[in-house]
Amino acid sequence: MKGFWTDVAVTGDDPFGVALDGRAVRSPARDPLLLPTRVLAEAVADEWRDVTGEVKPAAMPLTGLANAALDLMAADVDGHALRLAEYAGSDLLCYRAEGPGPLVAKQAAAWDPVLAWAQQRFDTGFVVTAGVLPVTQPPMAVPRVAATLAALGPFGLAACAQLVPLSGSALLALALVEEAVDLDTAWAAATVDEAWSAENWGEDDDATAALALKAAAFAAAHRFLVLGRGRG
Repeated sequence: MKGFWTDVAVTGDDPFGVALDGRAVRSPARDPLLLPTRVLAEAVADEWRDVTGEVKPAAMPLTGLANAALDLMAADVDGHALRLAEYAGSDLLCYRAEGPGPLVAKQAAAWDPVLAWAQQRFDTGFVVTAGVLPVTQPPMAVPRVAATLAALGPFGLAACAQLVPLSGSALLALALVEEAVDLDTAWAAATVDEAWSAENWGEDDDATAALALKAAAFAAAHRFLVLGRGRG
């Protein structure tokens, strides 16, 4: 698809749409792309304004997340919330390195405050282990995380559908969603192991490039969440 339009405008008033030369932008399911806040609609419109030549979905992360919210999440909020909550059953924050000592200390410094927040937030403990052997979390842990995710609705859930897998942690993603940590702190916590490897063994160009793409996607999902709340 090539960019053939000359005018991009935000239309409507709660929900808001985006129009190209007066024609509504539609999701892949062919439904109008309706957005919950004007600031999110303006940001999506800006992605369409920036198109030159071919439309490249990778360069339009907010549009992609809006499509996911409308076409995927809205159809099964509870099901998608439960699938994301299952990350809490084997959460990054609960699986610590056995060594060396400095890495163990870095993980604890980055992860223990978030885990303490999660234990209070969800009124349940989370079992922490060293190594890769699986542990079983308390029975209410995953359902309570799932209920919190479902309460975010389709747009918040679409953001979490990136935040959770990219970080490997439902608990860390929800700490970011509920502003218990900021974006930089969350991403630093999600990449403690990668930072340790780069610091001690040197950077690999391919790994560094891949991590940069993940960081950009993580930031885009967070921005989508913030804009979806009417803040920018």
